[in-house]
Amino acid sequence: MLKKERQALIMREVNIRNKVLHADLSKKLAVSEDTIRRDLQELADEGKLVKVRGGALSKSFQTNSYRGAEIYKYQEKTAIARKAVPLLSNGMLVLISGGTTTIELARILPQELEATFYTPSLLVALQLAEHPNSDTILIGGRISRNAKITTGGEVVSILRDIRPDLCLIGTNSIDARIGITDSDWEVVDVKKAMIQASEKVAVLAISEKLDNAQKIRIAPINDIDYLITELEPGDPLLGPYKTAGIQVI
Repeated sequence: MLKKERQALIMREVNIRNKVLHADLSKKLAVSEDTIRRDLQELADEGKLVKVRGGALSKSFQTNSYRGAEIYKYQEKTAIARKAVPLLSNGMLVLISGGTTTIELARILPQELEATFYTPSLLVALQLAEHPNSDTILIGGRISRNAKITTGGEVVSILRDIRPDLCLIGTNSIDARIGITDSDWEVVDVKKAMIQASEKVAVLAISEKLDNAQKIRIAPINDIDYLITELEPGDPLLGPYKTAGIQVI
């Protein structure tokens, strides 16, 4: 595989997962970790990603400003956000996770919606704070540098004491057999607590995240009520998720 091809695949993984690890990329691309380190350093020097210890982060996920042109698959994520809006209604208590798709959802919420949102995400909270008729509660705790969400025991404790009507959650990987997964223990703990606290759970994911699994499971597939992608509900790729009992939107 040529270096340009390998680096293009690395960028795709970074943009889909938000965070990638040397070891995972080495295994996936069948090259040494030293090669991956050099590739990540080159891509970081070109301003295409953020290099961190053990791997790299998506550049678009690390900015406090919101510019659609810098968001990977922005049109698809906007379509997903629009599909999620009808799940919301006045009087709801809603949990919403971090991620570029949920930021877009927060941005396009109907002005007339009167709901209360809890979120561990700094960036989502800032966007929700712009809404004129809904309340936003940022769940406090230690801030994860990688995920830009609050994490730790305080966050999980707060989540155990609330009973949201709906949880809107982004994910890096979802598989109809395995469920939703991630590679970051801090993120997994928070998302597990979010799902366990909520009456209904909606997963928001671009189709590139389907039929994928990472090392740590957040929840089994039967904990999910809705799956929202940019695809039409009749798309064959969504068939296994329907079979698993999920309502595909």
